[in-house]
Amino acid sequence: MAAAQKTMNIVLWMAQGLIALVFIWAGLMKLFQSEQLPFPWIKDSGTLVLLTGIVDLVAGVGIVLPALLRTLPKLTIYAAYGIVVLMTAASAFHIARGEAKDIGFNIFVALLAVFVAWCRQTKAPITAKYQ
Repeated sequence: MAAAQKTMNIVLWMAQGLIALVFIWAGLMKLFQSEQLPFPWIKDSGTLVLLTGIVDLVAGVGIVLPALLRTLPKLTIYAAYGIVVLMTAASAFHIARGEAKDIGFNIFVALLAVFVAWCRQTKAPITAKYQ
């Protein structure tokens, strides 16, 4: 593996790890400690909190686990695209509620997920252990 590709791979794993930590933390908080979260929408809909908590957990696991295990590593790319969709929906949700000032983090995570998806497809793909 060339030095540039090795560096890219390390940067991608760091990005994937950061995304995973954010989403696993968010999912666990929404599922088990939602009353402690400071967001006003949490108190509006318990069903939405439950649904987004599950989706967050799936996203957090999906961005790392398939690539780490090298079993169906394309699922990591699909998870990254799903995170982009999720962050776009979250941004629209916040804007609709008059909370446009709160979408900076959503945009950052979406851009990080685009970076992961693009690079795992083109620059540093992970091959499946078993073909």
